[in-house]
Amino acid sequence: MASPNAEKVIPYALLGMTAVTGLVDAVSFLSLGHVFTANMTGNIVFLAFAAAHVPGLSIARSLTALLAFLVGAILGGRIMARASADSQIRFAAQAFLLEVALLFAASLCAIGYRGDSLENSFQPFALIALTALAMGTRNAAVRKLAIPDLTTTVLTLTITGIGADSSLAHGNNPRLARRVAAVAAMFLGAALGAVVIHYSILAALGLASAISAVCSVVLFRSGPTADKR
Repeated sequence: MASPNAEKVIPYALLGMTAVTGLVDAVSFLSLGHVFTANMTGNIVFLAFAAAHVPGLSIARSLTALLAFLVGAILGGRIMARASADSQIRFAAQAFLLEVALLFAASLCAIGYRGDSLENSFQPFALIALTALAMGTRNAAVRKLAIPDLTTTVLTLTITGIGADSSLAHGNNPRLARRVAAVAAMFLGAALGAVVIHYSILAALGLASAISAVCSVVLFRSGPTADKR
């Protein structure tokens, strides 16, 4: 079981990482050629559109994001496979620190990058791969922690829960505040990313890595175990 301190801290750390998802997808969608590197549901749809020759989309970019995310998920899964019930937070923190390192590498890679330099450039593919690797690694760890309504990247089930479990649906509104907070965190992260990239893509990715780093440290210090509620 998680310590009382971990019970309180873990949701806040994951909400911070949810905001990072919004930041990362703002960068990828608005500056890397209409591709998602955190939200693979949307990325699969974009890949299908690109395959159908919809203008402005790229099979190569979407496929790069998908494959890099899968590799990241494998890395995160290998890290979490070593975790026992009493050490999940410690190993999750390791996966999150790898996310931080990958986002920091993406920040360095973004030096000098402009969103209008998509064609004939390796740089956007490197940025797509690094951010997707980071998100895949994190998702594998978050999946293992299994904190309800805090997947940090997917909000479809969270929003469904808000409606399906509401008083209007004769439910009792379980974890309503957490669900609404997750939606708000993603929204605010994406809005912040959309504003910051007007000034600097490097700044947006640097901010994402900084927030992720803070959340990782907070999670690591919260206790030796994680709660699979």
